[in-house]
Amino acid sequence: MSEKTVVLTENAPAPAHVFSQGVKKGGLFQVSGQGAVDPASNEYIGAGDVRAQTRRTLDNVKAILEAGGASVEDVIMFRVYLTTRDDFPAMNEVYGEFIAENVPSGALPSRTTVFVDLPHEVMLVEIDALAVTA
Repeated sequence: MSEKTVVLTENAPAPAHVFSQGVKKGGLFQVSGQGAVDPASNEYIGAGDVRAQTRRTLDNVKAILEAGGASVEDVIMFRVYLTTRDDFPAMNEVYGEFIAENVPSGALPSRTTVFVDLPHEVMLVEIDALAVTA
């Protein structure tokens, strides 16, 4: 049985709770849900702006993937959590641009989007990712 490996990078926000930024086991690599926190300041950015928050959140996910030796191309599933259905079109547009930039093969990852309350009032979006690395 393969061991679990914790992935940690300064290029994404430090985990604020009792979880890892990412965990690898076997050929799977799960990136924990990320929000729009600037890793340099450790502050949320883009209050009220789902576009800015979506891009920062995806950049945080990408930084963790890269720290674990993977890329967005390796992602088979993104899960997107939004606080309101009204933000879906803007999030989806930014998400599409990010995928076009980071998945040159054109083999789009799966995605689920759900509408929820999030842990911090400023958060409009949270995104996690599951990648396969072997």
